[in-house]
Parts: sequence; C-alpha cells; structure tokens
Amino acid sequence: MDDSGQAVLTGVLQAAEDAAPVEAVEAVTGTIAAALHASSVSLLIADLSGRALVRLTHQPTPDGPGRRQDEEAAEVLPFDGGPYEQVLRQQSTRVLPGDGRWTVLAPVTERGEAIGLLEIALPEKPDESVITQIARTAHALAFVVIANRRHTDLFEWGQRSSPFTLSAEIQRRLLPAAFTCEAGAFALSGWLEPAASVGGDTFDYSLARDLLHVSVTDAMGHGVASALTATLGVGSLRNTRRRGDSLVAQADQASRAVADNANVPGAYVTAVLGRMDLRTGRCELLNAGHVPPLLVRGDRVVPVELPSNFPLGMFPEERYRSREISLLPGDRLVIVTDGMRERNAADLDLVAALLEIAHLHPREAVRALSDRVLAIAGPVLADDATLLIIDWYDGHGPRRTAAGADIARASTH
Repeated sequence: MDDSGQAVLTGVLQAAEDAAPVEAVEAVTGTIAAALHASSVSLLIADLSGRALVRLTHQPTPDGPGRRQDEEAAEVLPFDGGPYEQVLRQQSTRVLPGDGRWTVLAPVTERGEAIGLLEIALPEKPDESVITQIARTAHALAFVVIANRRHTDLFEWGQRSSPFTLSAEIQRRLLPAAFTCEAGAFALSGWLEPAASVGGDTFDYSLARDLLHVSVTDAMGHGVASALTATLGVGSLRNTRRRGDSLVAQADQASRAVADNANVPGAYVTAVLGRMDLRTGRCELLNAGHVPPLLVRGDRVVPVELPSNFPLGMFPEERYRSREISLLPGDRLVIVTDGMRERNAADLDLVAALLEIAHLHPREAVRALSDRVLAIAGPVLADDATLLIIDWYDGHGPRRTAAGADIARASTH
C-alpha cells in the first residue's frame, strides 16, 4: 500500500474510533470522501431478507425515502440483477460511468460474509491505484461495522425491511453473528427462511484451531414456545462445546436440558451435530431425529447414513451414537430442516436443485435454494426452512483473499 493509501486507512480507523457508534460509518465515509475528493459516499448494507440492499442515512428533516426511525432513514433497494446486486454476489469492485461522474462500487466483506457495498461518486475516472485503495477501504469498513454494531441497534434496524415477531427476535439471538465463513480448507454459509417470523429453527458453527463445529436444530412447534425450546437446546450445545465435550456428550447434555427445563410437556429438538477435523477432512456427524444430511460429490447427491437417535429431550436416558465420514476435496455437505421438505416445499426436486447450484459459492447457494423453495411453497412458508452448506477444499492453513473474499476459489465458485 502506498503512502496515500496508508494515510486514508489510518484516517478511516481513527475516525471510526473517535465517533460514537451510531456515527462511526458517517465519520468513516466522510474521511474517505475528503481524501478522494468524492461528491458522495454511502454504505449500503445487506437486508436480512437477502434480496435487497439498504442505504442508511441520517436526516434531521422528515424528508427522504424509505423507513424512518427518529432522524434515521433506511432506503431499500431491491435486487434487480443490475450492477449493485452483481458486485455483492460476485465480490468484485466495479466502476460505473454516468452524468459527469464515476461511481465505484466495492464489496464490504469479512471472511466471505457480504455485509454490503461501499458506493463512492468521483468527479474523474479512477485509475487502478484508486480502485485498489477503495477496495481496501471497503474491507476496513467491514470491521468498522462489525465493531460498532455491538453497541447500537442502528444497523440491525436498517437491515429489517419486515418487522420481527417475538419468536423471531429470540431465534435471531441463537444464530451466529456471521452467516458465512471462509477458511483455507472450507467455506460455509447458512440461511433461514423466513427470517422475520416462526422461531424454531437454528444453525450454528464455531471454528477452533483445527476443528470446525456445526449444528442445525429444529424445535418442535411454532412461535415463542418453540423459540424458548430452541434456546434450551442451542444454549446447552454451546455450553458443552465450549467445555470441550465430545459430540455424543453434547447431545446427551442437550437432551437432558430440554427434558428437564422446557415449559411445554413433551418438547423436543431434532438436530444434526458435526465436528470436522480440518487437517484430514474426517467429519463426525450425529443425527438426533433430524432430516439426514446430504453429500454432494461430483454428479451425485446421496443421504449420509447415520445411526438412528431420538430427538433431543424425547428420551433423555437414551445414549446417542455418531459416525465418522471422510470428505474429499470438492465435496459439499448440505444440512436442512424439515421445512425444506414439508407441504408444498416437498414439490422441490432437492437433488436436482443441489446439482444445478453446485458451482455456486455456499453464500449464493443457500440463497438460490431458499428462492426455489419460496417459488414453490411461498410467498410465506408455513414452517421455517433452514439450511447449512459446507464446501470442503482440503489445504488447512492460510487462505488467499482480496478485500475479505476468498479469491482462491473464485474460479470454481
């Protein structure tokens, strides 16, 4: 990075640190605008629906498009296949000419998680050094958003184009902070549809030094009662995982936690738990009364045969059993909840769909699959439809990145 680029980045970080959390993005974009002589700079964050971008602005007057909260405005820009959507999906910076100015769009990304876009309007066509500088600044902006959203509801409010039910609010706290994660040996992404209602499904993951932990759970029922049952299950699984317990011990403890503490008699949680050795690709899986995981290998999609176990909480005295499988480079592991297979959603040819989207990055694959479910069973689903996709590459260690996205896999995903 040249001296000017280093100065901009230093100014960005200092502006973010000096500003209040709700003003951090404005402070950062103001620094960028001054350094590049830009006529305007905006952060557009990804809507929680996965189908739009949202421009957040602070407007002291009541004028302006979109939703409002006090003096904050959120303008929703639905995906239309145009350059804004393409930049987010393809994770590539783009320069757009028009009306005497040049607009640069750069993805705001961290470890493959598409947080949004940085939009900068310049008076002159930028050269490669300026474009590179903007891309790096957009990457830094991702960390600004991640750090400051811990202290304010502004970003979360902006991302919610639909109001959340109480059960969905509880459910959201059970989901990981980032839905996508890239590492040297794998990439994964999870998705839940609908995001704003229902409340029984969850997915989770955690990356240790040489292990990847994953889970997908589905609590019986709907609404707040289901969300509370899910809280017991996920809370117990996280507690025992963080203690270093085995996969079987995690399931045993979660089953007792649900049975002993659920407010609904007979409450249970179905689950698939996994633990992957990142050095070898050996993956231990446990199925507790859940839809079997699917393995996409080449041109075949096959269910992963696992020992039968009761759902968590149903018979807490029963012991759980797991099984190991070996993943090969290029394998894709897919875990879904029964919302993907129930009622009208069962009309989806899941095997054919998985083969058709096999070339997509997990981040795009989960959205493409949820779009297909909605097209068949929507526009509003009767039950959560949740999925987690994990691509195994092998090669545990550092990854090659460009502004937060994995460029080593760009040619194949």
